[in-house]
Amino acid sequence: MTSAFRSADQTSSATIRRFTLLAGVAVILGGCATFSADGGVGTAQTIAYTELNKDVVKITDDAAAGSAKARVDQLLKKPLTADSAVQIALLNNRGLQAAFNELGIAEAQMVAASLPPNPRFAISSRTGTGFLEIERQVVGSLFALATLPARADIARDRFQNAQLRAAEAVLKLAADTRKQYYRSVAANAQVGFYEQAKSTTDAATQLFKRLGESGGINKLDQAREFAFDAELGAQLAQARLQQRQERERLVRQLGLWGDDLKFRMPASLPALPRLQSVKAVEAEALRKRVDIQIARGELDLLAKSLGLTQVTRFVNDVDLLGRRIYERERSVLPDGDVERVTSRNRTLELEIDIPIYDFGQSKVALAEQTYMQAANKLAEKAVNVRSEAREAYVSYRGTYDIARQYIANVLPLRKIIQDEALLQYNGMLIDVTQLITDARARILSNVAGINARRDAWIAHTDFKHALIGGGSVGGGGGTAVAAAGGGDAPAH
Repeated sequence: MTSAFRSADQTSSATIRRFTLLAGVAVILGGCATFSADGGVGTAQTIAYTELNKDVVKITDDAAAGSAKARVDQLLKKPLTADSAVQIALLNNRGLQAAFNELGIAEAQMVAASLPPNPRFAISSRTGTGFLEIERQVVGSLFALATLPARADIARDRFQNAQLRAAEAVLKLAADTRKQYYRSVAANAQVGFYEQAKSTTDAATQLFKRLGESGGINKLDQAREFAFDAELGAQLAQARLQQRQERERLVRQLGLWGDDLKFRMPASLPALPRLQSVKAVEAEALRKRVDIQIARGELDLLAKSLGLTQVTRFVNDVDLLGRRIYERERSVLPDGDVERVTSRNRTLELEIDIPIYDFGQSKVALAEQTYMQAANKLAEKAVNVRSEAREAYVSYRGTYDIARQYIANVLPLRKIIQDEALLQYNGMLIDVTQLITDARARILSNVAGINARRDAWIAHTDFKHALIGGGSVGGGGGTAVAAAGGGDAPAH
């Protein structure tokens, strides 16, 4: 419902000046925001340097693009490491730049929200026989002016949350790139091991072929050796396929194409990371996780919005309208003279939009429920973050111990078994069936050992990002234990 109050002609031009002055005061009270020099990426840069020791840039011109490309080219000249892969992704991934563009949009919205509402100007005229009327008016929202400081404060908080989301995008890209790097290197290691094993079985197959031709070995043992060599060839082909797939997934994280695809990678995984023991992982996660900070910021933002809704619940809008009317009329008197009459009228109108049907209850109820929803989501996230930190630490310790078991015990014992089996076979103490079984078991154990080392590195990354944000728990790379079981199962 709209009610109007209209004052008469006595209003002077000082009214318009007072309206202009009110708008100027609102600008001061609102504290008009300005665009930041770094496009708002300062928060993301600080977190990236503090938590990752990496640089982040927002590419806004050709100079910045050229500088980032030069640094990427320099890093690509050497074989990739996990750290250099992360740095390349942070400089070159276009998805991250799109997240920074989203941040720029949020900053533009913040600046726009801090400005006072634009007044609306109108002019109209009416003419007739001997008649002219010109009307000029200016309309401005007093409601928007009065709530400008609160709305500008809310817009600033919304932009700060957008900065944290950009930082979370940086952390997520870093975690995903690092884990994909370890998957790709593990695939290289598997291919290298299968190629080494295949070369050995190829030589053995040639020997068995000559022995079969000379009658030195029966057809059953010969067929077993040939089947083993064929199976190994199939596993090598599958490993090469996985190697290409994992490399392409890494390429997408790095944002590379063209000649940059010729980058080199190690043939084997690095040694296991030094075992870390972090006390009070839950408290550290709650203190440092970016998504927790975002949820808290959203709750504070909704609290301010709820307060503004409570204050303005009885009024939807208040408009102030200043009107100036110029009238000129000409008439001919009976004696033939022309009489001209000119008048100028000024009016001031105040229009108030009042929600008379619910007195703002629906707006308040909506704001309250939205706030409580955010509060419950924050409480849920706090519970989940504690659990994720514990799970990430358990996974990290468990995969580390499994990898150490393969390195320290399983693989050395498998080598001893195969060496001894070969000696006994040469001494004709065992037949070829046992020799092939032991060789197959050693291959499976070595592949499982590679997977276990890969999973340890991935769990190490997940644990780090479970404390700072941007990662995902339970994103291990495979099943090292499953790969070790089943002597005749193909290794993947």
